[in-house]
Amino acid sequence: MGEKEEKMGEEVVKYTVKDSLFTNLFRKKKYLIQLYRALHPEDTEATEEDLHDVTVSNVLVNDIYNDVGFRIGSTLLILIESQSTWTVNIIFRALMYLVQTYREYFKETKQDIYKSKKLEMPVPELYVIYTGTRKDRPKEISLSKEFFGGKDICLDVKVKMIYDGKEGDIISQYVKFTKVCNEQVALYGRTRKAIKETIRICKDKNVLKEYLESREQEVLDMLMELYDQEEVMRSYLESERYEAAQEAENTTKIQMAREMIHGNEPLEKIIRYSGLSREAVLEIQKEELQMAT
Repeated sequence: MGEKEEKMGEEVVKYTVKDSLFTNLFRKKKYLIQLYRALHPEDTEATEEDLHDVTVSNVLVNDIYNDVGFRIGSTLLILIESQSTWTVNIIFRALMYLVQTYREYFKETKQDIYKSKKLEMPVPELYVIYTGTRKDRPKEISLSKEFFGGKDICLDVKVKMIYDGKEGDIISQYVKFTKVCNEQVALYGRTRKAIKETIRICKDKNVLKEYLESREQEVLDMLMELYDQEEVMRSYLESERYEAAQEAENTTKIQMAREMIHGNEPLEKIIRYSGLSREAVLEIQKEELQMAT
């Protein structure tokens, strides 16, 4: 590869790298069955054919979009996207995801929630695979405990937390991939080189090796997208904060100008101290005069 091509390839890596890989990996049944077996090692009879994908897309706009949901027998499993930033608000995401999944399930099975016949539904299991560095690692978080002091409320939601998995299983491999990725990004920034090194190291260490070897270009393309939702949202919030600050500053200037007008200060002095334009001060003077009459 030439120098020019290499530079063009040094694009910014997605901030949601791990979530994108998470979704892409576990929506493939050969890896999803490994995930299920890691969660339910007692079920030795389950096969790929028993898995039914129920992943929900866009439960809320710009919100839930990287999660994985699947049904096997009478059990419904929902795994919320891996979170590098800890927040108990994930409980509400799990709840909304669960409600939407049940709605689609009732539609699929032609069950009417308004009829008297008792609804039939799979038993839910909610998980979060957390790959951050938080030291306090509870096994479970619940709506009642986190938000209502453990009170016996009408609806409780309990989410099981997964951090490392067992050595060699698909969960532990996924977590190791995220750690290698973080290390390489720390060395090379969010660049193509960081991703290439992550893939190389993980293959050498037999971490998601089969997946990475069979889909290396796909993984590269996926992780090298220039912009992602988090970056767009960050820019939007920064813009909102800037506009709010500008509006507050302008309000202060206008208030100063009005006070100086009431004090019969000279026009040039009002302009100089308020920082407003001549036209703006004259318009405020006009408004004050109209209000006075």
